Amino acid sequence: MAHEGYTALRVAVDRGVAFVTIDHPPINLLDVALIGELDRAGRELEADPAVRVVVLESANRDFFVAHADVTLIQRLPAAPPPRSEKLGFFHTIVDRFRTMRKATIAKIEGRCRGGGSELALSCDMRFAALGRAVLGQPEVGVGIIPGGSGSVRLPRLVGRGRALEIILGCGDFDAATAERYGYVNRALPADEIGAFVEELARRIASFPAEAIALAKEAVALADAGIEDALAREEQIFFRTLATDGARRRMAGALAAGLQTAAAETRPIDEIWKRLAEDET
Repeated sequence: MAHEGYTALRVAVDRGVAFVTIDHPPINLLDVALIGELDRAGRELEADPAVRVVVLESANRDFFVAHADVTLIQRLPAAPPPRSEKLGFFHTIVDRFRTMRKATIAKIEGRCRGGGSELALSCDMRFAALGRAVLGQPEVGVGIIPGGSGSVRLPRLVGRGRALEIILGCGDFDAATAERYGYVNRALPADEIGAFVEELARRIASFPAEAIALAKEAVALADAGIEDALAREEQIFFRTLATDGARRRMAGALAAGLQTAAAETRPIDEIWKRLAEDET
């Protein structure tokens, strides 16, 4: 199966491993274009019998995925539109990396916040580069919640207390801390992570496809109830969109430089300090 025609991604399949490289300058912002291509890539890879392992990585050494496009969030309605499906569009896209009958791995070498973190959390495994990877869920700082699965997945991985530290604290977590918390599987030296992830992906891809799929099916028994939780998370997320705080803070964060490379490569606390000064 050919995986061509992408503009925000590059997809290459080699010996059972699909390397999906996010290449959406300047900061790999999770906007309409990137979301749409992640949806398409997920569908194609899920259906491709030649693929046994999917590796998500980035062409940008500073950004895995910055976060979701705040201007897109600002345009969302105050309630999810009616639908027959349990999960909304974004939840469906990221949860596909959990449910597809392939092993999925996120290789994180740059900033991975908000929706980018939620994409990584939806993968089966996450590996982060020491001295380079930065993870976080900064949504509460702009008046909303992690509504793309972060509020549901983080407590299952790191426990309630640490999940609330990540979500309410809105801080940056380096690779070593993320590993200690269980946010990622391992933190590896930046010059070793590529070889490690590739070797692991190729080893898994050498095993029978049905065994990989059935192993995931068995492990997914521990995820009982997650779709109901994701649907409830979405409802709560949409409730936050209608608040004055969300409207004010999202506009203020954009004015303070959010979604520019200059601001995004600096600690997220600088945005919060600027907003606090503006509100006093």
